[in-house]
Amino acid sequence: MKTLMRALIAGGAATAVALSSGTAADAASIPKYKAPKVFGTTFQADPGHDFTKHISPRHDGILRGWITYVSGTTAEYAPIKWKKGKMTEGWFVGPPEGSTMAYSSRVSKKVVFLSAFGCKAELGELTVSRNTGLGAKQCSRSVLLKRHAEGGRPSLITVYRGEIVKVQEIYTP
Repeated sequence: MKTLMRALIAGGAATAVALSSGTAADAASIPKYKAPKVFGTTFQADPGHDFTKHISPRHDGILRGWITYVSGTTAEYAPIKWKKGKMTEGWFVGPPEGSTMAYSSRVSKKVVFLSAFGCKAELGELTVSRNTGLGAKQCSRSVLLKRHAEGGRPSLITVYRGEIVKVQEIYTP
């Protein structure tokens, strides 16, 4: 009986290692991109992107932006910048009304979503890194799609090979 238990435990451990190593291999294949300033005061450039043609994915990298529209598993998103205020610290703003500065990408099935407000977004639950002010709680793809369909949540959006592979919310009080 003990031998059977050991075999089952060893088999389960080997399966867990195999499954987790596949996920780690997927994450390892995505290059590390330099993140923009979280509270940058200019829109990020995307050299070579032609906004006059149809809406398309951003080039590979990390965009400080927000998702403006979700349809199924495709998200439209736009760059944002921090606007300093006189009475408050400031707030994020998107491109001006009528601007064509927008992108559209499929959300990867293996997207990493790091929430600043927990997976259930309950009032008062903050899940941010104290050092960066960025979301630290990993939530599912379905939570990402549902929450960001409402739009207007500042985030660092990582695009790789035309797909959104990571969304990390920026905490703003």
